[in-house]
Amino acid sequence: MKSFTEWFFTTLGAAVVIYYGAKLLLFTRMLYPKRWFPLPKSFFSSMGEWAVITGASEGIGRQYAFALAEQGMNVVIMSRTKMTLDKVAKEISETTRRLVKVIVVDFTKDDVFADIEEQLKYLDIGVLVNNVGMMPSVVPRRFLEDEDLDQTIRRVINCNVKTMVKMCKIILPGMENRRKGVIVNIASGIASIPFPMYSLYAASKIFVERFSQGLHAEYKDKGIIIQAVTPFGVSTRMVGYQQTNATMLAPQDFVTSSLQYIRAGDKTYGSLCHMFLGWLLHTIPLKILHTEFMLQGLKEYVERKQAEKSSSSVVKEA
Repeated sequence: MKSFTEWFFTTLGAAVVIYYGAKLLLFTRMLYPKRWFPLPKSFFSSMGEWAVITGASEGIGRQYAFALAEQGMNVVIMSRTKMTLDKVAKEISETTRRLVKVIVVDFTKDDVFADIEEQLKYLDIGVLVNNVGMMPSVVPRRFLEDEDLDQTIRRVINCNVKTMVKMCKIILPGMENRRKGVIVNIASGIASIPFPMYSLYAASKIFVERFSQGLHAEYKDKGIIIQAVTPFGVSTRMVGYQQTNATMLAPQDFVTSSLQYIRAGDKTYGSLCHMFLGWLLHTIPLKILHTEFMLQGLKEYVERKQAEKSSSSVVKEA
């Protein structure tokens, strides 16, 4: 009996060491993406002639469009503001000498996808970036505090959930036929846990994450990479263009980093600093994060940041 007990605990201990050793090895690979997940110079252009980016008029989407054009791809940029899209298209064309196609569409509305499918059907699309998304409010608030909740629910689900699924439906068949392609779906780091005060937004983004992971499992054997990218702070209009720092990244820096992790699995944080933030968030008990003190503190922090930004803008204009 004694020898069996010793054998059992020795085996159990060895299994635990091997398990966590493997996890540590996988973690250390994320520190050196260029070494562990190298990409040939022609990787993206080899997927197809065109890249499609939703929400490409500014922020993260705009930078993905520039980055993929610089990789030798023609790009289709989609958003709801024609004037801004035309300006971005001109900048990309002049900078990279690649073709740029503009599609004006408001993804918060219903029944916009038939026209999109018609405009894309003859293109050899190798990369899709589902970036477009909306947050009901920059300042945290409870679900029932929205003044027009029914309208907000419809807009958020259309923009954050329905658009991603429908764009995959439109573009994935061509990738499957050619047995190659890349789909990047932008989720959010705050969807890592149940996130009060941003409940609707966070829930929509966890859908993005789970859908992407499931789809990747379905189509990875057909040469298609489908990845959820889950950033925390990126200085865009969605977060009030907060000042960049070690964790609040500029869109260009975030996109450059995230593209290095394309072959790193079905989900990445897109950057090393956001990976550490994700780890930190998971180490704090939810009972602490969900206390009224923490929720009120979050709200006051965001309100203060917004006030500082408004004050700074007034000073600059003066």
